[in-house]
Amino acid sequence: MIEALFIYLATVCVICAVLTVSLRQPVYNVLALLTMFFHVAGLYVLLNAEFLAVVQIIVYAGAILVLYLFVLMLLNVRTQSRHLHRQWPFAVLILGSVTAMLVGALQDGTWGVASGEYTAAAIQEIGNTQAIGLRLYTDYLLPFEVASLVLLVAMIGAIVLTKKGLIDDHIKE
Repeated sequence: MIEALFIYLATVCVICAVLTVSLRQPVYNVLALLTMFFHVAGLYVLLNAEFLAVVQIIVYAGAILVLYLFVLMLLNVRTQSRHLHRQWPFAVLILGSVTAMLVGALQDGTWGVASGEYTAAAIQEIGNTQAIGLRLYTDYLLPFEVASLVLLVAMIGAIVLTKKGLIDDHIKE
């Protein structure tokens, strides 16, 4: 039962990912992306990572997708350019290499081997939200802080760029 559900979710994720980059109508691209986000959340539930599934739905399917739709509606994209989908030879090359890697990994037979101190039993004991917090704020504290600083600089840059009066005054000087 679990394997069939995984195969369904993974297949829909792959199909929706391909549709996201290959459809010509931008709104259909966003709808395919939305479907993929929900199915990725389903994969997280299968992995007993309910917190990540909820974050996937709230952050990606909620906030990021609304931002994409806002930009699409703001730009009012109606005409399709014929040169947008000329990357198919590269896509076939990448698909072939990814398929070869997956076949090699499946033949190796090392799937499902637990590694690290947080095994499935340990995560069930303390809860996956606490396990994520422990790893994030102990082992990965520096990358987490660097990422937050990069986002802060990007946010300040966006605010400064939107303030036309500040930029115009600076250019006049």
